[in-house]
Amino acid sequence: MDYEINKMKNTDWNQVGYIYLEGINTKKATFQTEVPTFEEWDSGHIESCRLVARSDDEIVLGWIALSKTSSRCVYMGVAEVSVYVGEKFRGIGVGKALLKTVIEESEKNGFWTLQSGIISENEASIELHKKCGFRIVGIREKIAKMDNKTWHDVVFMERRSDFI
Repeated sequence: MDYEINKMKNTDWNQVGYIYLEGINTKKATFQTEVPTFEEWDSGHIESCRLVARSDDEIVLGWIALSKTSSRCVYMGVAEVSVYVGEKFRGIGVGKALLKTVIEESEKNGFWTLQSGIISENEASIELHKKCGFRIVGIREKIAKMDNKTWHDVVFMERRSDFI
């Protein structure tokens, strides 16, 4: 399937939100239980480095965005990665293309560390991050409950830029 990685537009939100909902429904992509409004999502994500994989017919296959890890100025070059691929488009390289592109874009925007917290059962995401230069730096044991019922561990991963 042909697609390009482009800057996310506000008009992509319906498709982005639907892909986010598919991730929520897996019970291993996020602890979120519902898709936020665009305004809520927008306020929690850095404006630069919001990307989508888009087909020739304008279908969003997946998305990636960064969020701040701290309000302290000394951490302005550190961001957390969120990457989601639509159910029908998993396993064909969309996630890898998004992650590689956001790495390049993040470095152009002054980020030196990207980090990701991945629910331990999400082995595909852990492997994707490893393929793109992330390493496991720790396990946060029983850090959160899924649907307020079952505790889950989160694998904490990071990628340090080569320009440090």
